[in-house]
Amino acid sequence: MGEVLLPFPRAFVEFVDPDNDGQVYRCDLTWLTSRWTCIFGQGCRGIYADRPDDGCCTLGAHFTDTDDEERVGRAVEQLTSSQWQYRRAGRARGWAVPEDPSTVTEGTEPARQTRVVDGACIFLNRRGFRGGDGCALHQLAVTQGREPLETKPDVCWQLPLRRQFRKVDRADETSYLEVSIGEYGREGWGPGGHDLDWYCSSNTEAHHGSQPVYQSNRAELVALMGGPAYALLAEICAEFDARPGGAMRHAADRGLAPS
Repeated sequence: MGEVLLPFPRAFVEFVDPDNDGQVYRCDLTWLTSRWTCIFGQGCRGIYADRPDDGCCTLGAHFTDTDDEERVGRAVEQLTSSQWQYRRAGRARGWAVPEDPSTVTEGTEPARQTRVVDGACIFLNRRGFRGGDGCALHQLAVTQGREPLETKPDVCWQLPLRRQFRKVDRADETSYLEVSIGEYGREGWGPGGHDLDWYCSSNTEAHHGSQPVYQSNRAELVALMGGPAYALLAEICAEFDARPGGAMRHAADRGLAPS
């Protein structure tokens, strides 16, 4: 079928964070009740046509902060050569580097990211690797019975969920922090997102999961929102998902791809 182009009708819900009355969650029910699922190795075409086996791992992953990089570093120390194809390269020359200076906004410090080796992230085991293809950090977590969010960079385990923050000023001169939880669409990648050759979040090919996103990505949502806020969100999502009719369903679920 193909990718569904934005915009299309969506439903949102807002509620006060049970743990912080100065914070309001604004959540995309259309996305969270969609049947999106990761199809890496099962039909994923990769974000670039000339590297279809990479998934979204062609680019190095940017770390959100020092804690993010240090947490990943602790996982890296546990990887063996049978789990990580590029372990020797990572040990010899490092696995994290400053981002390309040409991409940095003037006056800001370069962020750090995972190194790119042979055209993709150093942690991506290529097809045919005896330990299995895909993210070595993800496989480490699965092997150890842990959630991948414990071993992978923040940007990797959150995708395709997107959390954004915005200060909202009320007419009575009070304000609150709005935390939005929604779909990490092409625009989330910045201007370059529209140059990707293929992308999954609004693609009908990736919308055939056995569970809605709010259930299949429960661990990630709890990490982003906290347990009490997630519990309230899950209750709202379940009620929304049970309603008849599909006007506010994700268009990729309904197969409404552009002709």
